[in-house]
Parts: sequence; structure tokens; C-alpha cells
Amino acid sequence: MGRLSFRSVTFMFIVAFFVWSSLNVEVCNARRGKHWRQHGTTSSVSLYKKKGKSHGSNNNHKSGGKPKPKYASPPPSTPISPPSKGYDNVPSTNIFDVTNFGAVGDGKTDDTKAFQAAWAAACKVEDSTMIVPSKYVFLVGPISFSGPYCQHNIVFQLDGTLIAPTDAKSWGSGIMQWLEFTKLVGITVKGSGVIDGRGSVWWLDTPYDDPLDDELKLIIPLNKTLLRHPPTPLNSSLSGKMPSIKPTALRFYGSFNVTVTGITIQNSQQCHLKFDNCIGVLVNNITVSSPGDSPNTDGIHLQNSKDALIRSSNIACGDDCVSIQTGCTNVYVRNINCGPGHGISIGSLGKDNTKACVSNITVKDVIMQNTMNGVRIKTWQGGSGSVQGVFFSNIQMNEVQLPIVIDQFYCDKSRCKNQTAAVALSDINYAGIKGTYTVKPVHLACSDSMPCQDVTMMNIQLKPIQERYHMYDPFCWQTFGELYTPTQPPIECLQVGKPTSNKIQADHDQC
Repeated sequence: MGRLSFRSVTFMFIVAFFVWSSLNVEVCNARRGKHWRQHGTTSSVSLYKKKGKSHGSNNNHKSGGKPKPKYASPPPSTPISPPSKGYDNVPSTNIFDVTNFGAVGDGKTDDTKAFQAAWAAACKVEDSTMIVPSKYVFLVGPISFSGPYCQHNIVFQLDGTLIAPTDAKSWGSGIMQWLEFTKLVGITVKGSGVIDGRGSVWWLDTPYDDPLDDELKLIIPLNKTLLRHPPTPLNSSLSGKMPSIKPTALRFYGSFNVTVTGITIQNSQQCHLKFDNCIGVLVNNITVSSPGDSPNTDGIHLQNSKDALIRSSNIACGDDCVSIQTGCTNVYVRNINCGPGHGISIGSLGKDNTKACVSNITVKDVIMQNTMNGVRIKTWQGGSGSVQGVFFSNIQMNEVQLPIVIDQFYCDKSRCKNQTAAVALSDINYAGIKGTYTVKPVHLACSDSMPCQDVTMMNIQLKPIQERYHMYDPFCWQTFGELYTPTQPPIECLQVGKPTSNKIQADHDQC
């Protein structure tokens, strides 16, 4: 028994020795990093351990410092700053302030070259913003911000004031526009700034034979003296005679998706804001301000443009608040305060025997205050083409001389030749035209050879206010359509149905 016990004890001792030796080797290998691995750690932590291996973990072993902790810690959580932003949440690399390109903004120094340089830089960057900062007055001569090789969606942020030069030398022999944006995609002009054409120097030079609104012939004062050229609007010190060609203050040509919002355009030399050959136009919350007797200063002028929305704006000028010319389709005008001015007009169309095409025009929710006309369509004898699909709705007239006008005998000269050809008018609708007038409530003068068709009227309530003009009853000539409700005053001259001997348009006349 004793011998067996001794052998057993010896065997157990040997086994215990080998077990102890094996454990000791495993621990040493683990300390050298050759065996132990923490399971379940993320790949990012493993990468962090690898990157950090040469930044102190080995140094701790070499210098006998504290051993590496069992679980690797993630890198410290440092907050990530958002990218640097500039004006109006635009990245600072996309911002081009004109003052950084040499613009002085003292109202005396010519800053045209600085504006050109800023635009040249902004033109190369998509979604860029060219800034005209507030509290500065920049004197800028005629300038074109042009494409077509500019990047898309450029913003012209106007918060300061732009003024036009008033010396004849700056304009040469005459220029059609002062500030022009041409052949651009996604161009936006916005801000709280002002475009001031300082037009009185031009108005004073206006010759007495300049074209005047032909509807003046319908407005006869009680003392029977004809209205002549408008009185001089403002006094100004002239620096030489200005060119006979008067520029438009702000013009857009051949552009897609144009937006103008927030700005003020005032005292334009001629038209304030013009769109030629543009597709996709939004005008919102702008102000146009010029004296009511400033000659030919239309507020907003559209020509050969389509898909346009003009809304929520105040327009005071010396001519049409909104003028819609040939080539326009899908135009929507809403929530406009107009006055002083000549109202909202389609035309004049067909001058010099030209073809005019206008369709799908809606004008609604408008207030006219002391204007010459309210809503008007005017065409020349001898023209061709058509105006169709027009809706005038919910128009408030306050002391308007001629609230509803169709004039197919328009002539802004002293004498015009009688011609039989005419622009065809059809599907012209008036609804909810209410308020007061001072001369004549309705004047519908249509062509003898091409009478107006499908003219409808509903809820027309116009009351006279005797002022300093002769008062007249509603007038209609060759106008056919339908009265859907009684009107005030009664418009008995409108002929029900369609004309019996209406001329059929030739193929080349149709749009």
C-alpha cells in the first residue's frame, strides 16, 4: 500500500508540474502579444489599436511602464465642426462680394469694373452668390452679366443700392438696357436693395413727339382742353443732352428659370423690368416706384416669354404696370397693387403689319388705384395673329378712368393708316370687376373685319365718380359674347352670340 501510495503521489506531482509549466508559457506568450485576442471588438477599435501601436504602447513595455489595458478605448470624441458657411448659408468659397473686387460704394466712384470682375468669378462656380452689400451706394454704368457659358443657379444678392450715371458720356450714342442678365440658367436676383435709374435726367430730355398712350384721346377734361405732353416730373441738373434711346433699368434675355424677388426698382430711364425670350419667370414681392407722369416707364414688360408668374408686388409708374407683348403664353399675374400708371395691358400688338400671338393669360386679385386704364387689350390695324384665352378676375378699381378696354384701333402717333387686317381676339373673360371710374366704365372697340368673339362678362359693378373729365356710357363696337349676370352700369352694347360675317383667318395669320 505504501509503495502504491508513493507512486501515486509521484505521478500526481509530475502531472501538476507539466500543467504549471504549460500555463506559465501561455501567460508569457500573452504578455508578448502573440496569443491573446479580445473577441467581439469592432473593426474600428482593431484599426485604432493598430494605428496606436507605434504611439506609446510599445514604449510602455520598453520602459517598464504600465501594461496596456485589456480592452482598447475608442479615440476621444471630438466634435466635428460644420463646413464654414458664408452669406445666406452659402459656402464661403461660393461667395463673391463686390467690395472684395475693388468696389468702393461711395456713390461717386465708378464701380463698373469691380462688378464685372466679381461676375466673372461667380460665373465659373455653380450655385454661387454675388453680393452687393447693404449700406453702400454703387455707381454702375451699363453692364451685361452674361452667359451662356456661366454655371447654373447663380444668385445676385442685392442689398445695397445701385445708381445709374446721369452724364451723357457714360451712355454713348444710346443703349437699350442699363443692367442686363442674358443667356443664363437658374439666375436669381433677390434682396432688400434698390436699383435707381435716376431717370429724371432722361424724362426732362423727352421730346414732345415721343409716343403717348392712345387712350388719352378718350379722356377729355370738362374745360375741353386736350391733354398734352405730361408736365416735367422732376428737376435735375443736366450734364449734356442724353441720348434719344432710353435704356431699360433691368432686363433678362434668353434665360431659363429666372427669379426676381424682394428688390426695389425706381426712377427708371424707361421700362423698369423686362423679360425677353425667357422661359420660367417668377417675380415676387418687388416694388416699382416712379412718378405717374414719368414718360414710358412701364413697370414689368414681358415679350416672347412663357410660363411666367408675377405676384405680390407694388407697382407705381408712368405707363403700364404690367405689359404683356407678343409671343407670351401661360402668364399669371396675381395680387398686384397698381397705381399710378396705365393699368395692366396686353399689347400693343401688330404694329407695322406684324404678327402677334398671345395666349393663356390670367390676371386676378389686383387693385388699381388712380390709373388711366384698368385691364386693357390694344392692337394696331394691319396686324395678324391672335389673342385668346384671357381671364381678368377679381379686379378692384378705385377712381380708374377707363376700367375695361379693348382697343383694336390703337395708334400712338398723330395719324395712322386705316387697314382691314387685324389681330383676332377671342375667349376674353371678365369676372368680378368692381369699384369706381371717372371717365368711361367699358370701351370695347373691335375690328370691323375681325370682330371680337366669345367676350364674357360676369359680376361687373362699376360706379361713376365725377371728377374733372367728361363722363361716358359703356361703348362697344363689333364685340360679340355673353353677359352672365346683370352689370352696373348695363352693358347693353355687347352683342350676344357670334358675328354672322366674320372673316376667316388665313393659315399664315394663325398662331
